[in-house]
Amino acid sequence: MSEPGTATSARLRVVARATARWAARLAVVLAGAWLGILLLGRVSAPIGPFDATLAFRPVGGGATLDIPPLGALQVDAYDGPLRLEIQLSRVDEVRATALAADPVKLDGAVDQVSADLRDAVERVAWLTALAAVGGATATSLLLQRRRRELLIALGLSTAMVATTGGIAAATWRPAALSQPTYTGLLVNANRLIGSAQDIVARFDAYRASLEDLVSNVSTLYSTLSTLPPPGGADDSVTLLHVSDIHLNPAGFDLVQQVVTQFDVDGVLDTGDITDWGSQPENALVSRVGTLGVPYVLTRGNHDSTVTVQLVAAQPNATVLDDSAVTVAGIEVIGTPDPRFTPDPDADDGLESLEETGAGLAAFARALPEPPAIAMVHDPEQAPPLDGVVPLVLAGHTHEREVTRLDGGTLLMVQGSTGGAGLRALQGEFPEPLTCTVLYFDPGTGALTAYDQITLGGLGRTEVTIDRQLVAPAVPTGRDGIGGDGIGGDGAAPGLTPTAPAPATPPAPASPTG
Repeated sequence: MSEPGTATSARLRVVARATARWAARLAVVLAGAWLGILLLGRVSAPIGPFDATLAFRPVGGGATLDIPPLGALQVDAYDGPLRLEIQLSRVDEVRATALAADPVKLDGAVDQVSADLRDAVERVAWLTALAAVGGATATSLLLQRRRRELLIALGLSTAMVATTGGIAAATWRPAALSQPTYTGLLVNANRLIGSAQDIVARFDAYRASLEDLVSNVSTLYSTLSTLPPPGGADDSVTLLHVSDIHLNPAGFDLVQQVVTQFDVDGVLDTGDITDWGSQPENALVSRVGTLGVPYVLTRGNHDSTVTVQLVAAQPNATVLDDSAVTVAGIEVIGTPDPRFTPDPDADDGLESLEETGAGLAAFARALPEPPAIAMVHDPEQAPPLDGVVPLVLAGHTHEREVTRLDGGTLLMVQGSTGGAGLRALQGEFPEPLTCTVLYFDPGTGALTAYDQITLGGLGRTEVTIDRQLVAPAVPTGRDGIGGDGIGGDGAAPGLTPTAPAPATPPAPASPTG
């Protein structure tokens, strides 16, 4: 007869061995499930105009949306051992352009994105569950090589997956979706573009006017043909000044239409093609290469080095950096904006705006003949060029303005050809899309007239063309342009026909809650 202590000790050893055996089984299941998720728990899917990759990762609950290189936003939407990670890899240009150009598709964009996201999450959830169960059972079979252990691993992994899903469902917090945490450059998102909820509310109100706006574009282009260039089509060089497109596909559409309708010889862009200068945005830069005419850019404060390189890579494009180019016989010089607003630290050691203008003025003086046009992004770069070149083109302010500087130079500040992009929805009414067609005497390179084209932004349907004739300036020497072609108030005397808006244009839409 065994001693009571011996029996107790034997039972404890049996319990310990069983506990160790089950702990080993659980460790194998966890390791196998982890490995299966890391290797197989990933899907690629379109989400609206974006191509995205979705995956569950065993690093805690919640969800993360990664937008390289801008940063990420995190949402504490649920608890559990798995986090949903969504990475936007690129913008599909075809889908983005189709979405922006078709009011019907634009109207259903939110529903489409929601449906795409829901479908992708369901797919990755099922794939992750299968990867976890498959990884656990395969690892158990590889290490323990017994059918009984395989069945145990199958049961444990299935229970683990079910428990994880139950915890996520029980702790689901939809209100957290409206309170994301930003990292990287996206920390500045609210400051730069305002409240996302406000933008969505305004966009819902404005998009009702899109159909009217699109119909009025045809009015604009039919009117263009009634305004012949001064002196006849054969006697003028026609250049198009655009600026601050800010990633708006409609801005590129406007440029393409005007280039075609006006038989433009070249496009002069004073910067800010993009908003952040990021890789996903740069997909639209390729549209520069489809215009069929020379495209000259001077970098804006929202254009990154990568953006500028992609523009320069287009077969018809030139990027000016204290350099010159001749377009249809008209010599153009330009200098970039020294700042990069999305990353203020990138400005370390760069010159001030006025210093860059002074550098460009020195470059102009060193040329054999004075250039006809100087391009800058910010009007603050223009004063040192006064009296050195007859015409300075600029942008940046999103407000169109034409003024004659003290030394006789004409400063033409463009509005926003992209209606300032998404940020236009921050104000009471979005900004109009603007561009200007410039006419030059091919013999002297002098500006003879210009057409200011204005296309009402979302919520507005006005379309106007304003023709201004420029009286010849009286040259007074290399550093003194002279002449009184434009009055002190910046208004050019001469013909001012305006393209008629609709007989009874709809009133601007008011934001709704």
